[in-house]
Amino acid sequence: MNEKPFKIFVVEDDEWYNRLLVHNLSLNPDYEIESFTNGKDCISNLSKNPDVITLDYQLPDMQGLEVLKKIKAENEEIQVILISEQDEIDVVVELLKYGAYDYIVKSKDIRERLLNTIQNIRNGASLKKEIVSLRTEVQKKYSYQNTIIGSSKATKNIFALIEKATRTNISVSITGETGTGKELVAKAIHYNSTRAAKPFVAVNMAAIPKELTESELFGHEKGAFTGANFRRIGKFEEAHGGTLFLDEITEMDISIQAKLLRALQEKEIVRVGSNKPVKTDCRIIVATNQNLQDSVLKGLFRQDLYYRLYGFPIELPPLRERGSDIVILSKHFIKEFCKENGLQLKTISKSAVEKLISYSFPGNIRELKSVIELAITLSDNEEISSEDILLGSNALIEETIDKELSLREYNIRVVKRYIDKYDGNIKLVADKLDIGVATIYRMLKEENAD
Repeated sequence: MNEKPFKIFVVEDDEWYNRLLVHNLSLNPDYEIESFTNGKDCISNLSKNPDVITLDYQLPDMQGLEVLKKIKAENEEIQVILISEQDEIDVVVELLKYGAYDYIVKSKDIRERLLNTIQNIRNGASLKKEIVSLRTEVQKKYSYQNTIIGSSKATKNIFALIEKATRTNISVSITGETGTGKELVAKAIHYNSTRAAKPFVAVNMAAIPKELTESELFGHEKGAFTGANFRRIGKFEEAHGGTLFLDEITEMDISIQAKLLRALQEKEIVRVGSNKPVKTDCRIIVATNQNLQDSVLKGLFRQDLYYRLYGFPIELPPLRERGSDIVILSKHFIKEFCKENGLQLKTISKSAVEKLISYSFPGNIRELKSVIELAITLSDNEEISSEDILLGSNALIEETIDKELSLREYNIRVVKRYIDKYDGNIKLVADKLDIGVATIYRMLKEENAD
């Protein structure tokens, strides 16, 4: 299926110059050109949805600014290039203010300038389509079913709560143990709401040093403090029109909580080093693995801020309370990991499933994912056995879950596990992992050098 032609209107009352513009633009076979000699005819044909209009500033029936306003009122997406014999800065500023894409003075070299301008518009239109397509893909990715995997009663309840949360802009507070998927639920709410086309900005409050929290959230002006060499917008401004997700909200220092409360009440922030308020419009979703009410009672969290953030509560159940979801999630992670790593799809034995179901998973979904990925790596067969499922006390599992390991560190631990399994036979380990013997020695050498 061929892409529709790029449609251009030429509006020029000078017959000779009209033909010149049409001729130059027609040299590109991708362009479909239609010309007019007055503003009225151009406006009456806007239903044809041109991509670009080249518009003479001085027309016999109306001024270029008047035509521009009518074009933009009809279809704001149409890009308008004003063409005039005069180069008056105040006129140019006025036209750009009302949405003109560019202002070109009639001259001998107009052909090159005009073609370059139209090509820039076309590139921008392609980029815009690509962004819309990517946003659509992201929205599909964070549909309820793709975000929360499972069919248990607890999971269906989560679906129902997410659906209700997407209907309004009410603040949402998500609670649940570590690893239950709080950020994924926040993204599902955002990408299925009316704010889906705007940014989703996530902030982990526990990861921000106390002295930088205000700047991180509200931004700062140049020179506001030592090292502030330029103005920086904060997360509130970054999330304008979209959603601001504040994870581990109970870790926010109480000295900052009053400023957050004011920002939420007034819907405006003040950058560090400035007295000028900046209006903001973002939905707030917070998450914590602690009890917010307990934090209030202990004096660690402001009660007035608690009531402001509580909004629509969603409590995520731990994995141990989701029954058969453990099996569904396990098969999902197997399929995902094998696909990402170009491996033949593995199955999982009945004994391995029983072993998973009998375990409490204190690390929840995050822990299950790590267990499954390691099991696939360790398995020598097409079917994952119970021996490949390493749970609880295994040091490798604990380090993977509890520490932020780099991919290099994780790979070294897997290699060492294989070396132990095959009694130090490096060549056999290399064959099993499909890597070179030299690679194994290099990895071990790098670890010893650390």
